[in-house]
Amino acid sequence: MRIKSLITIGVLSAVVLSSSCKKNPETAETEEKTGYQGQGKSPVVPTVDKPIQKQWRGVWAFNDSTTFFSNKFEGARLNGVAYDGDDHYTIWVTAENTPINVSPWYAFQVWSKEPRDITVQLNYQDSRSRYYPKISADGRNFIPLDSTRFKAIGPGEGEFGIKAAPESAELTISVTEEPTWISAQELYTSSVVKEWVDSLSQKPFIENYPIGLSKEKRTMHLMEINGNEEAKKALMIISRQHPPEVTGFLAMKSFIETISGDSDQAKEFRKEHAIFVVPLMNPDGADNGHWRHNMGGIDLNRDWENFNQPETRNVRDFLVEKDKEYDFVFGADFHSTWDDIYYPIDTTVTGEKGKIIFDWIANISERLPQKKTNVSASDEIDPTMVSSKYFYVNHGMPAIVFELGDNTSRPFLKEKGKVAAEEIMKLLMEE
Repeated sequence: MRIKSLITIGVLSAVVLSSSCKKNPETAETEEKTGYQGQGKSPVVPTVDKPIQKQWRGVWAFNDSTTFFSNKFEGARLNGVAYDGDDHYTIWVTAENTPINVSPWYAFQVWSKEPRDITVQLNYQDSRSRYYPKISADGRNFIPLDSTRFKAIGPGEGEFGIKAAPESAELTISVTEEPTWISAQELYTSSVVKEWVDSLSQKPFIENYPIGLSKEKRTMHLMEINGNEEAKKALMIISRQHPPEVTGFLAMKSFIETISGDSDQAKEFRKEHAIFVVPLMNPDGADNGHWRHNMGGIDLNRDWENFNQPETRNVRDFLVEKDKEYDFVFGADFHSTWDDIYYPIDTTVTGEKGKIIFDWIANISERLPQKKTNVSASDEIDPTMVSSKYFYVNHGMPAIVFELGDNTSRPFLKEKGKVAAEEIMKLLMEE
């Protein structure tokens, strides 16, 4: 019999969490109504290559070549534009292939020879308007579009999931001769992520190096944080298997910066633990503006059983070699979804070894009670298929998929990443 348990917590004790995440029957009904329930069981899908449709890259010109739209930059997604009259434009966003998770990524530039306000309507292929638009003058620094300039069309129902999103949206944008970027989330493409990796690698105990190539021959970079060559314990951290999941990346970024920091705790931790990080698992998808898949047309987080895709094979091969040198004691895969949620492996499977994950969740929740913590534990590890199950089954490390909400505030993401790092360091040093 399959057991699937979910709890919603504000402040919980480690005792409650380590008890296989069982619900209190007196509160379960309320929790199910108020907390994010998670995505449910992941279906087993083939991971051999499927065709994808690459978007045309170029510039659309309208109004006697006075107004322009473009997708000629890393991370862009814009598949069509039409002028409707009266400074109203409709854009279309389509996925790289189907079927696909409804994560309708969009990113485009717009500018005009005649400064003015225009209205842009977002339309999607078999989806709804999931991501609230971000706006930027330089493609690097993004802020949410002013709410007075956003109009939901066909409002959704409920709190979470694609049905809660509006059918489409109209954006009012002030255009000038200089391009304005409009994007579903901040643009953390392969070049931007590499800048962060290189910057952090200026520390003497951090290096980065390639571990292989992606489907489209982009380099996959791994960051090694190692303050002591005699360290025998290790952590494995990955992020961005799915390109639009930027909030998970931002939490991971703060997590790694904290472990790499100058606190006494971090310095002591690095004496016994090496940390290996692949911050961008899907560089092709990020740079091509994909909704979810790599250039093989596959969801990478379904390929940790058969390893048909080069990106998952690169990490697998790296782990197989490093497992000869290190005892892996923790693994985390950072993602994004409708609300903050943890996906651990149930202690009915992992036993005492996996209890540290639930203690960690409880400690984070106690320090950050202002945001509800959702936990969905699974007792199924066959097939491995997803990263956390592969990490546990094949390398013996307690592991988790750590998801952050699409709209979780950026300051809170940074704080949560910091707290998560501090609490896992504390727990691992107590072992």
